[in-house]
Amino acid sequence: MDLNLKGKVFIVTGGAKGIGKGIVLALAKEGAIPVIVGRKQSDNNLVKDEVVALGGEALCVEAELSNPEESKKAVDATLEKYGRIDGIVNNAGQNDGVGLENGNYEDFIQSYHKNVVHYYLIVHHALSALKESKGVIVNISSKTAETGQGGTSGYAASNGARNALTREWAVELLPYGIRVNAIIVAECATPQYDTWIQTLDNPEETLKKITDRIPLEHRMTTPEEIANTAVFLLSNRSSHTTGQLVYVDGGYVHLDRALIKE
Repeated sequence: MDLNLKGKVFIVTGGAKGIGKGIVLALAKEGAIPVIVGRKQSDNNLVKDEVVALGGEALCVEAELSNPEESKKAVDATLEKYGRIDGIVNNAGQNDGVGLENGNYEDFIQSYHKNVVHYYLIVHHALSALKESKGVIVNISSKTAETGQGGTSGYAASNGARNALTREWAVELLPYGIRVNAIIVAECATPQYDTWIQTLDNPEETLKKITDRIPLEHRMTTPEEIANTAVFLLSNRSSHTTGQLVYVDGGYVHLDRALIKE
């Protein structure tokens, strides 16, 4: 199926690693132009090299999105280069472990800046361009907003905000034909996840317990599976889909716990 994305320009935050990288490469394979926004230009350039190897084109923007000014920088760089923005994938973030018991005001607010403030600011600064293109927004979110996790109030609250903003923007942007959806991720095999699992006691045993609880095939979701859903939602093949929270999680959040592997 041709997703009709050739030549379209999409900003992907956190585009150098994990889910963001998967989305960048999936866009490139469809002939789109991804704008890779990440905090280290060396990492951004490595992914750009992969895009070029696929025969595509990409722009790299080094930006620390926890700094509010950097969101405008990313949007301005995109418009300066291409003069248009056809869509945004808000993806950058970190499960930073700022809990209720072990946290404080400063860390909690900083967690918001790492995980949701830039979702708002990127779209805010790109809105005029999105109106022109009747663009599309995909917010990457997490099951922590619904299931909880423990010890991560900042991240869970940020994901609750991501979900709420998805619905709010879908309503506010209806007059402009701008669609807004979210992908909810549960257990996805990313470098960040691998780093986290290694901090735990008995990481291999813990990982097996986690995968045993994933109903479909008892395995982690891959970044490519998230990416495939993202590019569909970014395309006009999903032209009447907006305001939706789409779970790409192997049934982790909603299917019966009786399905847990023994």
